[in-house]
Amino acid sequence: MPFHVEGLVAIIVFYVAILFVGIWAAWKTKNTGSDGDRREAIIVGGRDIGLLVGGFTMTATWVGGGYINGTAEAVYVPGYGLAWAQAPIGYSLSLVLGGLFFAKPMRSKGYVTMLDPFQQLYGKRMGGLLFIPALMGEMFWAAAIFSALGATISVIIDIDVNISVIVSALIAIMYTLVGGLYSVAYTDVVQLFCIFLGLWISVPFAMSHPAVKNIGFTAAQKESWLGSIESPDVYSWLDNFFLLMLGGIPWQAYFQRVLSSSSAIYAQVLSFLAAFGCLVMALPAILIGAIGASTDWNKTVYGLPDPTERQEADMILPIVLQYLCPVYISFFGLGAVSAAVMSSADSSILSASSMFARNIYQLSFRQNASDREIIWVMRITIFVFGASATAMALLAKSVYGLWYLSSDLVYIIIFPQLLCVLFIKGTNTYGAIAGYLFGLLLRITGGEPYLYLQPLIFYPGYYADKNHIYIQRFPFKTLAMLTSFFTNIAVSYLAKYLFESGSLPPKLDFLDAVVARYSQENMDKATLVKSDNIILNELAPVNPRRSLTLNSTFTNKEAFSDVDSSPELSNAEDNLVTNTK
Repeated sequence: MPFHVEGLVAIIVFYVAILFVGIWAAWKTKNTGSDGDRREAIIVGGRDIGLLVGGFTMTATWVGGGYINGTAEAVYVPGYGLAWAQAPIGYSLSLVLGGLFFAKPMRSKGYVTMLDPFQQLYGKRMGGLLFIPALMGEMFWAAAIFSALGATISVIIDIDVNISVIVSALIAIMYTLVGGLYSVAYTDVVQLFCIFLGLWISVPFAMSHPAVKNIGFTAAQKESWLGSIESPDVYSWLDNFFLLMLGGIPWQAYFQRVLSSSSAIYAQVLSFLAAFGCLVMALPAILIGAIGASTDWNKTVYGLPDPTERQEADMILPIVLQYLCPVYISFFGLGAVSAAVMSSADSSILSASSMFARNIYQLSFRQNASDREIIWVMRITIFVFGASATAMALLAKSVYGLWYLSSDLVYIIIFPQLLCVLFIKGTNTYGAIAGYLFGLLLRITGGEPYLYLQPLIFYPGYYADKNHIYIQRFPFKTLAMLTSFFTNIAVSYLAKYLFESGSLPPKLDFLDAVVARYSQENMDKATLVKSDNIILNELAPVNPRRSLTLNSTFTNKEAFSDVDSSPELSNAEDNLVTNTK
């Protein structure tokens, strides 16, 4: 593979441009933000992100290296095709559902991170447990981005993929240290602009290459890039689709944009704009995958064997740009794609470090930590999480496989917990832990081909692949998610009944989840919006709630109301209820 000097120059130019925008945004934030709100400004951008910048940054949260490279890969790979490129539709629908049902209750309550409502209701222990799948999800997503970066650079300058992944990760980590959601948001604007121009300009030139057959003609052939879903694979396809659609909601990277919006209505509108943007930005990646599948590679400089036989299917997008486009087009296209995927890495790493610094370090261990201390904790964890994501990128065999892994734990564990904490009244820590464990157990025992993990439970329709790894056709991931959801509700109401009826003595409520619902042990997370209000000795226990009607207990009507239920208002209402009992 020849050394591509033009591509290397393009990467350097676009990297410098992205870095300049990030530094400028960080400088602007530092000079306009107040010292007292510095910590919140870094995490949620001062809650004044407008529609224009917010729409770009929420779209770019999904449309990064993993999204465009993975979509092109899925369309290109024989036996899969467009029918199995589920991410564009799946993630777009997840943004629609997020805007309809989740953005408003989260933003109206003024939370700072996605884990705040969990810690507020279930306590710091459960918040720590939920941080694990949330962290793993962000790391898998960042790993997909690093893998895409490595694939792109290795195509351009002909170096080992592992080396290019490591170098790319170091660049992304350095850029992330510039700091803050403002830097991420403004670089996302540049990122999306680069992807739009770089890919759409390249598509017509790639289509007109003499080695490329008409994609309309190849779509009608037996081995079509459109792909097909065989009857035995329908349930597996649905399982993966629900995983992307519902598992794409409970992400800190998404809620960080929601919580940075200037109002709850803006948060909903941003979600809808991002859903449309994801579909639009997926179109050139789909076309490039179709072009790659319609190319006679023997008539190109790339030659034979083709990318599939060389096991370079995950690099099909940069390969098409380099070998099927003129030099001056690939110069811009490859550089733009490289800058775009680099800019996406900061979102996941910043999200993970934000959750750790606030929900683990500050609220659990150092409640009086200064802004400077929290900022330094975030910087240290950026290095740690970035190194972890790099290791995952080196070990995974497919960008698209990393996508599914990144949504797996989030879908099965966090999504049902988020449903309960926002919409189901009466759930408690006992139910949350039980649902967590049952969902995790069913997921692990179902096996994972990408990790070469053999299943312990064989569901109907399983089969062995060429590597003798058993593949499940049964939708066991959705089964695990539903089991986690209903287990949470059932165990919560059982624990509530046993303690309130006197069947179990109060001393056995060791998690203080029912009898002492607002005790110090459970409520060192009481006021999560303003950290300077967290004073444990001012938190007084209240009497346990007695039996309520099933309808009023089961449904959290506040989540669907139009009332702006800010934390200050919620605390006042709690005090009023306490005084009247």
